[in-house]
Amino acid sequence: MEELTQEQQTQKSISAAFDSINLINELQQKQSLTQEEQDRVDRNKEHLNIMLNKDWFEQALTQQQKQQIQAAAQ
Repeated sequence: MEELTQEQQTQKSISAAFDSINLINELQQKQSLTQEEQDRVDRNKEHLNIMLNKDWFEQALTQQQKQQIQAAAQ
């Protein structure tokens, strides 16, 4: 199995963050959420906030990506 470079790992983390944003947006379009769905939203928002606090992650983001992640993490 091939090792990922630091840049590939960073891009994979950014992609995962946008997967979280998509999940949050999808669930928030529903009229109401089950407790399990709300927990998923909360966990994904927490994940985004954790990632934003990592210097290597934040430095790899474009300004637009950073704004999108910050907005979803609220």
